[in-house]
Amino acid sequence: MTGFEMFWPIVAHAFLVFCLYALLVVRRAAVVRSGKVERIDFRENLAEPEESRVVNRAIANQFELPVIFYAVSVLLFMTEADNIVAVTLAWIFVAARYLQAYMHISGNLPLRRLSFMAGFVSLFLMWLWLVAWMATG
Repeated sequence: MTGFEMFWPIVAHAFLVFCLYALLVVRRAAVVRSGKVERIDFRENLAEPEESRVVNRAIANQFELPVIFYAVSVLLFMTEADNIVAVTLAWIFVAARYLQAYMHISGNLPLRRLSFMAGFVSLFLMWLWLVAWMATG
C-alpha cells in the first residue's frame, strides 16, 4: 500500500456530499420556478416542498454517522492500521452511504434501511479493527 488508500473513501464521500448539494440547488430552483414557494421560504425551511426536503435531509444524514467514519479513518492511518481490511471496510461504508442517499431521495425505505445497516456494520467493524490493532500492537 502506498499510504493514502485510506483517504480515497473519504474523498469519495465528500464528492457525494457535493453532489447532494448540487441536487438540492437544482430541486429548490425548480420549486421556486413552479411557484410552490418563494426563495425566502428556504431561510427557515418551515415549508420546504417534499422535492427538495428529501435532498436536504439526505445532506443532513451525511453529517451524522460519517463524522465518526472520518475520525476512525484518520486514526487508522495514524496508527498504521490502514491495511486492506480497513480500506475495504471504508469502501463498503462509502458505497452504503451512496446507496442510502439514493434510496433516501427515491423513497425506497426498505433498501434505505438495509444500506444504512450495511454502512453501520462496516463502520462498527472499522472501530473494532482499530481497537484490536491497538490492543495487539
